[in-house]
Amino acid sequence: MTVVKAVNVVKDYSLNGIEIHALRGVNLEFQKGEFAAIAGPSGSGKSTFLHLAGCLDTITSGNIKVRNEDVEKLSKKQLALLRRHSIGFIFQAYNLIPVLSVEENIGFPLTLLGVDKKEIQERVEKVLIQVGLGGMEKRRPKEMSGGQQQRVAIARALVKRPALILADEPTANLDSKTGREILEIMVRLNQDEGTTFIFSTHDSMVMEFARRVVFIRDGQIEKEERKS
Repeated sequence: MTVVKAVNVVKDYSLNGIEIHALRGVNLEFQKGEFAAIAGPSGSGKSTFLHLAGCLDTITSGNIKVRNEDVEKLSKKQLALLRRHSIGFIFQAYNLIPVLSVEENIGFPLTLLGVDKKEIQERVEKVLIQVGLGGMEKRRPKEMSGGQQQRVAIARALVKRPALILADEPTANLDSKTGREILEIMVRLNQDEGTTFIFSTHDSMVMEFARRVVFIRDGQIEKEERKS
């Protein structure tokens, strides 16, 4: 099953009066269960692609489909529902809610979906064990290391059981040992749950873990590598 399909996608925007061509006719397709990375230097367009695939931004021209939904034809409400039900996000800044505990942060997306409290508790407990944070349910983000906070962010993305997880530079703020541990968790979850992971990165370690790496420069696909 195709999870994301981009056909001749162009994305332009203006920055301080300067026209930026972030993506220039990109064609990409990702299947269910892939563990893939989009790699390139800063300003190459990799994060822009993730934002478009995550329905956080709109294309200038071309076509993009997420789970066979033509994104450009969806209303704002429909886009919000697609994000809420089908897509998990992991950002380098973690984006946790400081006043909430670990379990409240993780369960928050399920609360938005109207899941009952008992099921939220069960799913939060399961995902905490999966990411190695059992026993830390009551902690606040400020009481945790960067690696632990990133594990919470992964758990929050996973708890919805989304078809697609988009991870934008997830190891950028972590030391190499912690970054490797985080990637090992995501590989295991990809294998166990069949969740599709797409990363944007310029970290060689992420590329090492990815089974498919798409290299992008100046908004265009340069080359692609696949591992058996």
